Amino acid sequence: MSDKRIGIDWRSESLAAQALGRIDAGTGAISPPIHMSSTFRRSPDYAPERTYIRDENPAFDQAEALLAELEGGEAAMLFASGMAAASAVFMSLKPGDHVLAPTLMYWSLRNWLTGYAREWGLEVDLVDMTDLAAVRDGLKPGRTRLVWIETPGNPLWSVTDIAAVAALAHEAGARLAVDSTVATPVFTRPLALGADLVMHSATKYLNGHSDLCAGALVTRAVDSEWSRLRLVRASLGGIIGSLEAWLLLRGMRTLFPRVRQQAATALDLAQRLAAHPAVASVLYPGLPDFPGHAVAGRQMAGGFGGMLSIRVRGGRDAALAVAASVSLWQRATSLGGTESLIEHRASIEGKDSPVPGDLLRLSVGLEHADDLYVDLDRALRGI
Repeated sequence: MSDKRIGIDWRSESLAAQALGRIDAGTGAISPPIHMSSTFRRSPDYAPERTYIRDENPAFDQAEALLAELEGGEAAMLFASGMAAASAVFMSLKPGDHVLAPTLMYWSLRNWLTGYAREWGLEVDLVDMTDLAAVRDGLKPGRTRLVWIETPGNPLWSVTDIAAVAALAHEAGARLAVDSTVATPVFTRPLALGADLVMHSATKYLNGHSDLCAGALVTRAVDSEWSRLRLVRASLGGIIGSLEAWLLLRGMRTLFPRVRQQAATALDLAQRLAAHPAVASVLYPGLPDFPGHAVAGRQMAGGFGGMLSIRVRGGRDAALAVAASVSLWQRATSLGGTESLIEHRASIEGKDSPVPGDLLRLSVGLEHADDLYVDLDRALRGI
């Protein structure tokens, strides 16, 4: 965003820290007010304006504007959860439309796509999105309406080439949507690489404090597809609350220093754990020998994110023993908060999970890197 008065384009860090620098006109408050009203008074002639909280909540305005600015998009929408945001994208399509999604992705959305979405009438195919030949072969020109990718992909942190997949999708007449929850706009801006939509589970890094559930979409263009998405949100009612929107905006103010510190610590831990005798392998895009490192280096500017996974020597039982033995790391689901979390992902996803049983997913928080390593090292040496 530029300040035309003095001819300066403010950087994203500055815009986030000041939440676009908006000041409440009535009070001069730097922190925005919390709008709790569920309905809004109409003018005598009923001119188009705000009507109802499910359609246009003023509590959303600043958070949506900031997120759109950070992603370089034309507009953004908040939702009640990441799943609400993601499912809205697919529900804006029509029965019979073909969609392409990753074989390995966020488990809840994968289950939704292979269950409800297919029952509803979408034709869903899953492919390895890191294999461009598989993506090309999976596309059905004229029938594929949407390609969905997640990069880095949970929980193996596989990296998909956004620009390359965008070119393939557009050539086939499809739109590209990117789940960029882990990368965040701090490291990747998918719209600049050719994507049409960006999705965030805002519960995670955007908020960053493990105290709300939210989702968000950002669009490259305000077009008929975006209008249809707005209608889906209003019709299904998957909206975030006013207090949660305020908390999300507060969280985004510290997005850049939080995420950069988490990524720096994650890289440090990944490098140390790669040499640990009890660790079979470390999955982290920042390691030079990681399969997606070169692509990540092109599209992740300044860091590789705060998520990594380790595969423990000794298999499933050993991995579970490590998770049971940590003290500073918290055994909990989710990611992106200030506290570091460890999770045996296969146990969470159940018997049909494709995740290896020896894998532990690590969400790096803001604790000292040495403390986090010492805690893991003690647990790993105890197996």
